[in-house]
Amino acid sequence: MPAYKAPLRDMRFLIDHVFDFPAHYAALGATEASPDMVSAILEEGARFCENVLAPLNRPGDEEGCHFDNGVVTTPKGFKEAFAQYVGGGWHGLAADPAYGGQGLPSSLGLVLSEMIGSSNTSWGMYPGLTHGAMSAIHAHGTAEQKDTYLSKLTAGQWTGTMCLTEAHCGTDLGIIKTRAVPQANGSYAVTGSKIFISAGEHDMSENIIHLVLAKLPDAPAGTKGISLFIVPKFLADSGARNGVSCGSIEHKMGIKASATCVLNFDGAEGYLIGEANKGLNCMFTMMNHARLGTGMQGLCLGEASFQGAIKYANDRLQMRALTGAKAPEKPADPIIVHPDVRRMLLTMKAFNEGNRALTYFTAQLLDTAHLSDDPQQRQQAEDLLAFLTPICKAFMTETGLEVTNHGMQVFGGHGFIREWGMEQLVRDCRIAPIYEGTNGIQALDLLGRKVLGSQGKLLRGFTKIVHKFCAANAEHPQLKAQVAQLNELNQQWGELTTKVGMAAMKNPDEVGAAALDYLMYSGYIIHAYLWLRMALVAQAQLDAGQGDADYARGKLATCEFYFKRLLPRTSAHRAAVEAGSDCLMSLPAEMFAL
Repeated sequence: MPAYKAPLRDMRFLIDHVFDFPAHYAALGATEASPDMVSAILEEGARFCENVLAPLNRPGDEEGCHFDNGVVTTPKGFKEAFAQYVGGGWHGLAADPAYGGQGLPSSLGLVLSEMIGSSNTSWGMYPGLTHGAMSAIHAHGTAEQKDTYLSKLTAGQWTGTMCLTEAHCGTDLGIIKTRAVPQANGSYAVTGSKIFISAGEHDMSENIIHLVLAKLPDAPAGTKGISLFIVPKFLADSGARNGVSCGSIEHKMGIKASATCVLNFDGAEGYLIGEANKGLNCMFTMMNHARLGTGMQGLCLGEASFQGAIKYANDRLQMRALTGAKAPEKPADPIIVHPDVRRMLLTMKAFNEGNRALTYFTAQLLDTAHLSDDPQQRQQAEDLLAFLTPICKAFMTETGLEVTNHGMQVFGGHGFIREWGMEQLVRDCRIAPIYEGTNGIQALDLLGRKVLGSQGKLLRGFTKIVHKFCAANAEHPQLKAQVAQLNELNQQWGELTTKVGMAAMKNPDEVGAAALDYLMYSGYIIHAYLWLRMALVAQAQLDAGQGDADYARGKLATCEFYFKRLLPRTSAHRAAVEAGSDCLMSLPAEMFAL
């Protein structure tokens, strides 16, 4: 298994120079997030992930979770690692101090989440789902519900889940069958079955708090009739076991150490959170948190794969370079001299570092939306988050899967063998484009709801940022060609959107046909903007003789590779968008059969 090393240099480059986290925190009044505090979190978080979580990753995959008559046991060492994590105060890093948290900005929690996900994705699912449950209860719960649940969840004594999916419906939540019947004491009897519930049952905490979507007896049809309920495994007041049980755990392709459960609710006592029939609105607080976390899994697993691939490419000897021997004292050259291996490694590097920049850019927006005293700033941040969230989830997981596949390919036949660990990263990453709303659903959300649904307002919120950036750097001595390329694509983005919108007015299928290619097209442009922001800083450091010159040159070289070899993919995605829906929808369904 590749040995994980937290990429602190790249993290600090973004935090200190590209996005200037110290100034960002100062502007939001987050004085507790001092440079010393941030540095300590990076150093200690890296130590925990490298020394505690990473060594459990492959054994956890080999062992998996155990199911015995409703009882789920996590792999050896997982429970102890969680106790160490909680004992170190990591679980409450960005949580509300009123409930025992440290109150640090959300962005620092995401930085820590990256290291956790890279070192052990399966383990990271357990605290990750809990943070989402905490967000939903904090945003929509009553004062009593917050007092009852948040302190225990923040302390890690209890963990949380979200329970949406049922066997007969995946994303189409409007047809769920789980019911909640009002009781005389003000609670509800919740009955139904949920599937694919991550961390739905395990041995790592004393209690598990399930957030469950269900319908009231008089609920309207469809999504307008969904309510959200808190259903604890053990009742908070009496400690009695509630009517919820684990029927089985799934046998999965990857993330085998994360318990994916079938949960059966048999008249379980639940408590309405938020308004009746408004449960989907409440759940979206948790789902958006989960979608950002899922997008990060593409970055996390891609980073782990790159670290394994770059070491192997420098060590593995095979053939001679086409331009002559590079290591004549050895029987063959290391494979990193070969152009095709370079292509794979640079693709991995470009996507990983671009996705990290996208994560940190989005993290700052989360801080602003939560902490700013300026209503206009908060609204602008929330609009940008609404636009970027489906892109983060889908683009980062699609590219993350490409990166892990490249990592396995660099190893050749050895990549296909379990002992090297590269195939596990591919398996673990494959679920990310599927769950928390498939990438096709994310694309529909982006194009249909966020872009066309806002009459282009949310898109313009981002393209204006890019336009101002390009105008300010149009004459940059070294980067003006890339700036011009970005500026042209930014203009084309709006034109393509208008074209799709006009076609959709005549045929709604045009949105579905264009959506995924439109999302990927958008992601490549966003990466280009972020790569230029990184390149500007790297070039300025070189010009001033500051920082690590080799690191800065590496950034500039990777930026050039991105613009020359990856950004041109936008042309293919644009062509696919413009091809329309006829070539997809003209073939009758019965003609697909053999």
